[in-house]
Amino acid sequence: MSVEEFRQRIDDIDRKVVQLLNERAAAALEIGKLKSTENTPVYAPHREAEVVRRIKSGNPGPLSDSALEAIYREIISCMRGLEKVPRVVYLGPPGTFTHEAARDRFGTCVEYSSAETIESVFIAVSKHQADLGVVPIENSMGGGVIETLDMFMEYDLKICDEIVLAIHQNLLGKCRLEEVKKVCSKPEALTQCRVWLSEHLPHAEILPTASTAIAARTATEEAGTAAVASLEAAELYDLDVLAANIEDHHDNVTRFVALSRVLCGRTGRDRTAIMFAVKNEVGALYQMLSPFKRASINMTKIESRPSRTKAWDYCFFVDFLGHAEDPEVKQALEELETQCRYLQVLGSFPVSDA
Repeated sequence: MSVEEFRQRIDDIDRKVVQLLNERAAAALEIGKLKSTENTPVYAPHREAEVVRRIKSGNPGPLSDSALEAIYREIISCMRGLEKVPRVVYLGPPGTFTHEAARDRFGTCVEYSSAETIESVFIAVSKHQADLGVVPIENSMGGGVIETLDMFMEYDLKICDEIVLAIHQNLLGKCRLEEVKKVCSKPEALTQCRVWLSEHLPHAEILPTASTAIAARTATEEAGTAAVASLEAAELYDLDVLAANIEDHHDNVTRFVALSRVLCGRTGRDRTAIMFAVKNEVGALYQMLSPFKRASINMTKIESRPSRTKAWDYCFFVDFLGHAEDPEVKQALEELETQCRYLQVLGSFPVSDA
């Protein structure tokens, strides 16, 4: 076949794709009508996770699974928007990694707004000013995000999804690399690039900012100033990439969570997060974890935070594989509840494939 014949074939396929997408949209609208009578949330992460995994499992190529997932995430976003455009608030400003994580999960057919603090995200969702919130909860290099964990002790919100994002830092600016006199970014980002900065810009002044996005904005305003930030920030603030992937450890990832006011359904590949307080006695924590061992439940994270109610009193945050409604998990939680002072299921949600 000639090039023109292949192009004609592509045009024919595109017409069929458009027809099928509109048929899918019509079916989604009918589902939306049924959900409106049942007062069901417009975002159903368990259902969307099932769709994406089924699509990837039947993928014959040549498209990669990641490419197909990106396409379907946007299709799902558009279909969801036909029912209702969700309001999503994220830790901002625009151009942060949290903003990138939110866009990766929810697509473009969403009403986004940024918040200055993690607590502001919790407040917006709690007060129905937003349907969903996105905040960081854990970094592979820095551990748990303390402010996010503390907010779960203050606000009754649920984790309905997790987003795992590879964190690649870049040096952005409006000048050449040898003209950089100052480098700014949030302290965590600067720490992640400490070796690179000391080797390539040993005489540059290092300035901390509240976020990587604010650093990018600063680099647009001050001559000789560069920012450590994401490629999305470079595009948003029209900055040149002076050096890419300058982080010292290239396996750096951050886990973000989506906050909701309701629990998520089961997919069969879920993770559950809980928070509990133990009695102040010898072996109390060991006793709390024993039900998980007896039920062969795989714990993936445990972290403690001061309870804020009494000196030397702690709350524990635990993640494990399984859904709160799975029989073995349900039994373990019931046993745990009889032994601890306080127990709260923060959410069960699909395990990220990332």
